[in-house]
Amino acid sequence: MSHSILLIQPNKKPDGRTYSDYESVNECMEGICKMYEEHLKRLNPSSPSITYDISQLFDFLDQLADISILVFQRSTNTYAPYNRDWIKEKIYILLRKQAGGK
Repeated sequence: MSHSILLIQPNKKPDGRTYSDYESVNECMEGICKMYEEHLKRLNPSSPSITYDISQLFDFLDQLADISILVFQRSTNTYAPYNRDWIKEKIYILLRKQAGGK
């Protein structure tokens, strides 16, 4: 369990920057998926259920002006930055595990 800080800038406006902190990387990846699901609910308020595939989630992440994560490193007592591609890889691994894959 490594404390993680998610940094998001949805568009080019700097005042739209937000951050969220999580107890682990997996919790952070789940938070990103929930954020996308909330986005879909806002776009489709009358839809009783929301479904999507991973490529749609990745397209959403690519449309953000910036997204990165800072993960606490116990060995150095510092936070290491990770980029959009690293986040996508971790989401892919998480969703594959949730779907029963290895």
